[in-house]
Amino acid sequence: MTTSDITALPDTSARAKAGPVWPVLIAISLCHMVNDILQSLLSAIYPLLKAEFALSYAQIGLMTFAFQVTASLLQPVVGMVTDRHPMPRSLAVGMLCSFAGVLTLAQAGSYGMLLTGAMLIGLGSSIFHPESSRVARTASGGRFGTAQSLFQLGGNGGQAIGPLLAAFLVVPLGRSVLGWLALIALAGSGVLWQVGRWAEGRRKAGALRVAAGPGLARGRIVMAIGVLAVLSMTKAFYMASLTSYYTFFLIEKFSMSAQGAQVMLFLLLFGSAAGVMLGGIAGDRVGARRVIWFSILGVLPFSLLLPHAGLTVTAVLTVLVGAIMASAAPAIVVFAQELVPGRTGLIAGLFFGFAFGMGGIAAAVLGAVADARGIGFVFNLCSVLPVLGLLTAFLPRERELVPAR
Repeated sequence: MTTSDITALPDTSARAKAGPVWPVLIAISLCHMVNDILQSLLSAIYPLLKAEFALSYAQIGLMTFAFQVTASLLQPVVGMVTDRHPMPRSLAVGMLCSFAGVLTLAQAGSYGMLLTGAMLIGLGSSIFHPESSRVARTASGGRFGTAQSLFQLGGNGGQAIGPLLAAFLVVPLGRSVLGWLALIALAGSGVLWQVGRWAEGRRKAGALRVAAGPGLARGRIVMAIGVLAVLSMTKAFYMASLTSYYTFFLIEKFSMSAQGAQVMLFLLLFGSAAGVMLGGIAGDRVGARRVIWFSILGVLPFSLLLPHAGLTVTAVLTVLVGAIMASAAPAIVVFAQELVPGRTGLIAGLFFGFAFGMGGIAAAVLGAVADARGIGFVFNLCSVLPVLGLLTAFLPRERELVPAR
């Protein structure tokens, strides 16, 4: 697909009625992949940075905190601003911030520079996610779950590819390779500029309409958003324990090499990517609420077993846990957007930002716990978190959201 395929698309409301605008959805998904490749390289090279800079687990957690809190604090603000004044061409700027962050990591000579690079990557995420989520919904043709899952699939795919690039390029060749890998962001920023032109044309043509809100009391909506936030926090805490410390757990428990542990991390993130896509498609067919039920609570038996399984079973559970837990991601965002129509950017900023922030806090806290009690204790502790999926019972049923659709 070329950028000319995007700009050639007509900016008419009839296009949305005809179905999803696949070239735009694919473009935004691929750019999400690039964005998250750059992000996932940060956590994927933690073992390398730990050895090179003699970092503690707490310092590694603080790096994740610096990245994710930067993103979480700014994303809702970006979402609120762009709901009032859409700025789709800012997508390219966000990609360039991530590019600068990875270059900083490549050239860092101190722990302070590592923190700076992590924060720049977080800034790029804060600009990219709210507006790109809006573009995905605009191009959905009414298939919101599918569009959101395809958008998030790119991100999960990038998170899965990042560890492989770290294992087979950065670890053997050194941190300087990050500078070359960052060049993919330049191509991504060019594509995003064209996507922004398309979205701007749709906006000026008056193709974007806000659906009516659900017939629910304000307090019920606030409570539902709170439940979704807690469920998102549960997912963020559990996934933070895996993405930040899973490689260390595998190295300690099975005496695996760093490359072998990165391959296992790839399996986790590959499963997550598959789960995101399946979750969005299923949400369009059976409803987001049912997907959330299955995802958060359904992963509990597997999460409880994971810390105690042998290597082969661990590999299988890694894929299952990643897929089931991740299937909730598009469902949570779509459900929240239907509760508060017309606030697409704010909702995307809140939930992507909240997930980043909670993941950052979890990484910092769990790093300190791992230093004090051991990495095995951390995984046993986090394995019970999915029981909070029972809170899904407090969400409105699909028939109560019919006016929003």
